[in-house]
Amino acid sequence: MLTAIVIGAGRRGTIYAQYAHLYPDRLQIVGVADPREFYRNKFQKDFDIQEENCFSDWSEASKRDRMSDCAIITTPDRLHKEPAIAFAKKGYSILLEKPMAVNEEDCREIVETCKENGVTLVICHVLRYTPWAQKLRELIDSGVIGEVVNINHTEGVGCWFFAHSFVRGNWHIEADSSSSLLTKCCHDVDLINYWMAGRRCSNVTSFGHLSHFNKKDKPPGSASRCIDCPPNIESQCHYSAMKIYLDQVKQADTGFPVSVITEEPTIESVTTALKTGPYGVCVYDNDNDVMSNQVVNMQFEGGASATLTMIAFTSSALPRDVKIYGTKGQLSCVATDSPVIKHADFLTGETHEYPAEPVTHKGMAGHGGADFYCMHSFVKSLANENPADILTGPEESLRSHLIVFAAEKARKENRVVSLQPEGNYNCVNYVTSR
Repeated sequence: MLTAIVIGAGRRGTIYAQYAHLYPDRLQIVGVADPREFYRNKFQKDFDIQEENCFSDWSEASKRDRMSDCAIITTPDRLHKEPAIAFAKKGYSILLEKPMAVNEEDCREIVETCKENGVTLVICHVLRYTPWAQKLRELIDSGVIGEVVNINHTEGVGCWFFAHSFVRGNWHIEADSSSSLLTKCCHDVDLINYWMAGRRCSNVTSFGHLSHFNKKDKPPGSASRCIDCPPNIESQCHYSAMKIYLDQVKQADTGFPVSVITEEPTIESVTTALKTGPYGVCVYDNDNDVMSNQVVNMQFEGGASATLTMIAFTSSALPRDVKIYGTKGQLSCVATDSPVIKHADFLTGETHEYPAEPVTHKGMAGHGGADFYCMHSFVKSLANENPADILTGPEESLRSHLIVFAAEKARKENRVVSLQPEGNYNCVNYVTSR
């Protein structure tokens, strides 16, 4: 049995820790650190943690002799680096929520510290561990579509989800968290990097825009808070906090997203949160500044290309849609709970279907079950001392992060960004490079 301390008792930390409930013979949670008393106490109770192993400050835990085999770090994005480095120096294996960090320098420091101390580092690019993503890679490696020429990948964030997380929520201001491309779509950039099967990304461009969620689109006569908005306007608003949160709790559903806006969701507590907290503010009256739609164009060694489209304006959080074009055929997959990969063969004209293993797992259904597969691989790799079980180790995940950082630099400076073999990137003027 492996033991773990969880640094950050929020939604992500709680999801990963659920593995200990599913497989108590494989993993035991023995410690927790979180400055929020309610969430720390709830986590302590859920996992039966001794009082002396509960901390309001992770640094207090890091000063102790090593109390567990690994540390699961799920602090806010900008607070990943310090605990990752501190616990790595103490000899803990590290499971680190994505993004690894919000800039290249911090990412490199985390990687180097883990290497210097000989500890395992796994980044939660969880989608690589899903059966459908691995089946796509298997088919690519088999050569059934020849050489990959292009990957076209779309991430439909979902209109209400974007409003919740990136207009009202923790990721709505880049300076407080990071870009929406990094915080939401580093998963997708990582998948593209994975399916390119070791080919280095050489050049990146990107274009984005903050569409619709700004003051110029605010309906005339609307209020600054949804709860104060005239009924004739609120009833016609797609992003009304009354619809997203209050209607949900009225149906006795206290799960995500209402579980985020108040500690113990009730009609009364949710109403209070909408009157006083950030989740009740009009989406057109906020200070959000992250992109609501963005496209990233990548060129890889040998001339292969890839396009990632992130779009907020979908009816729900749509399954990821991927198309992979090769010299001998093409693959397509919509990442539902029971995905089917379709293969079109150019020579025979036939279409083959490859059903992937259903990805939902009872008790750990986050990211369509990907959270379970990531934790399962992490625990198995440590228990068996088998690095082959890890698909998102430090070097591989660093490469994916560098592509995201390059894409944001390209977008902000209107440039083509070239990534050098050693991983540093060099800017080339967009106009003169054409």
